[in-house]
Amino acid sequence: MFDMLFKDAASAKKKIRVFWIVFIVIFIWEMFPEWIFPLLTGFSIFCLADQRSQHFTRIFGGSNGNEGLGLLSFCFDWQYIAGSYNPMAIPLKAQFSNLIGYILCMVVFVAVYYKNIWDSKSFPFLSQELFYANGTVYDQLRILNDQLEVDKELLEKEGLPFYAGTWVVQLLTTNLGMAATFTHLLLWNRHDLRNAWAWLRPSELKRMWSNFDTRFWRDDGMREQAGSDEDIDPHYREMLKYPDSPNSWYLACLAGSIIMALVIIYKTDSTLPWWGFLVAVLLATVSIVFFGSLYAITGLQFIIQPFVQMIGGFIHPGKPMANMYFVLFSYNSVNQALLLLRDLKIAQYTKLPPRAAFTAQIIGTFFGAVLNFVLMNSIIDNQRDILLSVEGTNIWSGQQPQQYNSQAIAWGGLSHELFSDGQRYQFVAWAYVIGLFVPLPFWIVHRYFPKLRADYLYTPVICYYIGWLCVGINSSVTTYFLIAWFSQWWLRTRYPRWFAKYNYIVAAALDGGTQASLACREHPVIRISSLNGGVRIRTEITTDAL
Repeated sequence: MFDMLFKDAASAKKKIRVFWIVFIVIFIWEMFPEWIFPLLTGFSIFCLADQRSQHFTRIFGGSNGNEGLGLLSFCFDWQYIAGSYNPMAIPLKAQFSNLIGYILCMVVFVAVYYKNIWDSKSFPFLSQELFYANGTVYDQLRILNDQLEVDKELLEKEGLPFYAGTWVVQLLTTNLGMAATFTHLLLWNRHDLRNAWAWLRPSELKRMWSNFDTRFWRDDGMREQAGSDEDIDPHYREMLKYPDSPNSWYLACLAGSIIMALVIIYKTDSTLPWWGFLVAVLLATVSIVFFGSLYAITGLQFIIQPFVQMIGGFIHPGKPMANMYFVLFSYNSVNQALLLLRDLKIAQYTKLPPRAAFTAQIIGTFFGAVLNFVLMNSIIDNQRDILLSVEGTNIWSGQQPQQYNSQAIAWGGLSHELFSDGQRYQFVAWAYVIGLFVPLPFWIVHRYFPKLRADYLYTPVICYYIGWLCVGINSSVTTYFLIAWFSQWWLRTRYPRWFAKYNYIVAAALDGGTQASLACREHPVIRISSLNGGVRIRTEITTDAL
């Protein structure tokens, strides 16, 4: 979008006008599905034809959380259509693999449930909770002792918990996708990965050490000019005139963060040992290269939380609290790193000096942490009952914290009892081994039969999205792929000049207008009042749609 806006100054005014027109239209339109006419969130002819059939609801429903798979439902709310990814921005090649994964997801979910695999019919069709064998929600506190560790005697009395069958599929296919990512990138993108780890070469480490100055604040940050090298990205070439943010600045942040984290895990009695924290940091370091590369290639970001919780569960068995902290310092670190890298890329496109970008990110991180803490506490206090329910609503849902909590118990407390060899969900762990081999047949086929275009498929994306419909509002799936086809194929092939000029501007305007509209109607109201001579800050979440 930035390239389209600023590459041709003569036509920039027209592009900006298009941006603001789309921005204002979607800003007004979002009032209808979010407030005036909520039915626009999900419209299914099949569900309207037979509103009493649970079978229809499971397959064609999806306008509420954990309701159904959303097959042939239509959504007119851009918040949900582009909630995860903007369909106008993801490359068609990645969208095709995504579509295959979605189709297989519907087939596998229906087969698992109606074939009663893992006793699926005893539990809700879609859920992230743990259950007793009779289908009631599992009381996790009844198996934990005072140190929040699993007590074997209490566990024997309560019995092992169960997952909904579709959630087991999600865990299994996520592990398939995670493992397939490593093999896929090593087969298809090994040269790029080699360059990413070039800094670990002895010669590079020696050079970095010789240039390292303990007085890092005195580093001028100036870099060698690229000269006439045509392989240098033009945006990067322009950035060379600014002082860079030295690596020592990032190392200082890393050191401070590690010290703070070690203090926290011991002061809060997290049950996570210091060496477990270091393993989490190392896991995050390796993961960011592979999953960051896949994100850069496809535009699709994997949620590696189940994969991380599996590793944390096996190295810290019987400690769900330690598992939560392990995930915090591994998965969350990868997620935040990807966001920071994306912002640095935007800073390069807009020619923002690196040191200004670094300062903005540090300030934003501190401010965002405080703001998120205040808002999250307020949301939990005001919407607690909805967040604890299995279904939630089309506005509020506790599905993410529910699965985070249930997996901490299952992986952190009961990994050997549930997922080890010979146990109920053994194939969830074995999927990680199997996933390493999934890309091999496609790579071999492409090597010997290149005309079959097996390279067009991203096997990690296909595997990962087989379990994607396990959570959330799924009525937007059909609309998402229709818009993706219209944008990335029809417009790109029939009207390539229009596509190049306006596609990404329109996509950004749709996202921006939607977010602005939601912010105006779901904004936090902060009230400050005196209390016993002090100050009390009260935050209320006001949502007109409620």
